[in-house]
Amino acid sequence: MTDGLQQEIRQRKPFGSVEEAAYLNLLRTVSVLSEEVSEALKARGLTPTQYNVLRILRGAGAAGLPCGEVGERMVTRDSDITRLVDRMERMGLVARERSTEDRRVVTTRITQEGMQLANELDQPIRALHRRQLQHMEPSELDTLVRLLEKVRQP
Repeated sequence: MTDGLQQEIRQRKPFGSVEEAAYLNLLRTVSVLSEEVSEALKARGLTPTQYNVLRILRGAGAAGLPCGEVGERMVTRDSDITRLVDRMERMGLVARERSTEDRRVVTTRITQEGMQLANELDQPIRALHRRQLQHMEPSELDTLVRLLEKVRQP
């Protein structure tokens, strides 16, 4: 980035650096987009984290996954995945089973009720994302995806 562009950004925004501006804008964007998703899921009795677990377990298929692996695949980390899965089990959305070969391993699977709920939410969540981002061209969205992936690279 050129010095002139960095100076222009500093003049427009009260940020110490262009990196800080980028970081804070990412946070603001996540907050705006997430709020709408949270509201849509709340109407179905779910949090975004619980929805994420349902999607992960649906993708795992009949084999399911150990709790730790579910935690590793989460979009946003939950420090207590066990309690999260406990709540979802009480809701009838997931089921757990202890391995007969290794009693330390507990496999978590999506239930039929959880699968139905996840499937029912696919279209409304897709439509919500479409509404949230419809003002952007597909090429801009492709660029945004590539840039965000690049940000996450070490």
